Amino acid sequence: MTATDSLVVRYLSDEWISAVARAIAIDPNVKTAATAHLVTITQLVTATPFGDVSYHLVCRNQEVGFNKGAVPSDVTFTQSYETAVGVATGKINAAEAFIGGQVRFVGDHQKVIDAQPLFVALDAVFARVRLHTAFN
Repeated sequence: MTATDSLVVRYLSDEWISAVARAIAIDPNVKTAATAHLVTITQLVTATPFGDVSYHLVCRNQEVGFNKGAVPSDVTFTQSYETAVGVATGKINAAEAFIGGQVRFVGDHQKVIDAQPLFVALDAVFARVRLHTAFN
């Protein structure tokens, strides 16, 4: 994150999405992982303070983009704001939320499995942004 990203941003706000996008763009581990993966993911979070919020991650041509909105995706995850906050803050285990139906999944499950090294790199980016995120 840069000095301008040290301000606190509200989770799932446009500012939060921009902070994540900037952090992804400069992360060397994400860039390395991107060389081996082709995947597009959309997240839809319902009933947030900003209404329903969607954002997407596109990993193509050895680059990763992150932005607001839904795009045609290999995988789409849908969850409530309560679940998203719980997962983002570590209060809810993501795998358990998925198994319990709190996170709905549509798309190519194998793409998610194949892209695990990319998701590991992205988790580190989200952890850094989380330090400057308000979840209320």
